Amino acid sequence: MDKNIVISISRKYGCGGRELAQILAEKLNIKLYDRKIVHIAAAKLETDDLNENDLLELENTVNPLTMAFFPFRSFGINLGEASRGIFLSEAKAIRRLANSGSCVILGRCADFVLDDLPNHFSIFVTADDEFRIERGKNVYGGKTLKELNIEDKKRGRYYNYYTGKEWGDPTNYNLVVNVSKFSLDDVAEAIIKYIEEVQVNRTK
Repeated sequence: MDKNIVISISRKYGCGGRELAQILAEKLNIKLYDRKIVHIAAAKLETDDLNENDLLELENTVNPLTMAFFPFRSFGINLGEASRGIFLSEAKAIRRLANSGSCVILGRCADFVLDDLPNHFSIFVTADDEFRIERGKNVYGGKTLKELNIEDKKRGRYYNYYTGKEWGDPTNYNLVVNVSKFSLDDVAEAIIKYIEEVQVNRTK
C-alpha cells in the first residue's frame, strides 16, 4: 500500500461507521480525524494558519470522540451564511489534515472536499434496518430506528446543501459497504484489500 493514503468514511446512523473508521485507522497505523478534531483544526486555521506544531499537537493530544459519546445533534438545521463560513473553514482544515499525512476522516463531507486527491478513497457505510435496530437498542442508548432515520435526514440535508450532491448516492463514493452480515473487522480487511488492488492496478 502506498505510504500516503486518505480514507473518508460517510455512514448511516446505527451502522458502526465510527467503529469501522477506528478499526481501519488501527490496522493501517494512521490517524483518525472526526468532527471534534476537524472543528479544532478549523478554529486554529482561522487564528494562526494551523502550523506544523499545531498539527503535531492535534495528533498527539486530541483524541477522537469515543463510542461512549453519541452526538445526536442537529445537522442541516441552521443553514446559512454563518454556517457556510464554518463549513468552508472545516473544509480547508480537512484539506490541510489530509495533506499532512495518511489518515481516516470521519464525516464532515470529506468525500466531497477531498474528491480531487489521487490518494483519497471514499467509503459509504450502510446496513439493513434489522441490524440498525439492534445497534440502536444495544449501542446507541436505546435509540429507535425512527430516531436513527431522523438523524440521517438531518445529515443528508447538511450534505446536500453544502455539496450539491445527494447524500448516500453510491456514485459519490469509491465504495459502498453493507456491514449487516459481516464483522466490522472483516469489512475493514475487505476495504484494505480493495484499496491495495486499486493501487496495484494504477501502477500497471
